[in-house]
Amino acid sequence: MNDTTQRNSGQVEATPKVEFITEESVYGTVLVCGMIVVSRGYGATSWETLQLVLGTVVVFWIAHLYAGTVADYHAVEGDEMSLRAAFRRALRRSVGFLTAAIAPSIALLLGALEAIPDDVAVWVALWLGVAILAGIGYHVAAAHGNSWPVRILSSLATAAMGVAMILLKVFIH
Repeated sequence: MNDTTQRNSGQVEATPKVEFITEESVYGTVLVCGMIVVSRGYGATSWETLQLVLGTVVVFWIAHLYAGTVADYHAVEGDEMSLRAAFRRALRRSVGFLTAAIAPSIALLLGALEAIPDDVAVWVALWLGVAILAGIGYHVAAAHGNSWPVRILSSLATAAMGVAMILLKVFIH
């Protein structure tokens, strides 16, 4: 999406903004929760889980950034978008992929530093993922001016993906 700013001449100019509420932020959050579930299924510690999560997120982010750049660069025949512009556009869109890992990673780091037990760190990280997804669902509905019931429903629907990961963890163990 673009913000718009008005110049003194009355023209409206599009200015790019970094997007945190994108499909990449939803996908990144689900990916993080999935990696936590899988790593814990193999008996990994919080430290090992953190390393796996961060490594996976960075690799997927780089692949997504590359794919977004290529797709934007060749999106429309005759489109004159430069490679640099395509890269910057893909970079702005993909930031949510990285930010999705921050809160769960902090919980895992607390477990790795033994500030909290490993099991607590994992559960906190997973529930933070659910909260992030719920927040995304709520924000999107609110941004479109939907009523409170629709906002709550949107929040619950988006959070359901995180709850599915938690149920997967319960069934794996």
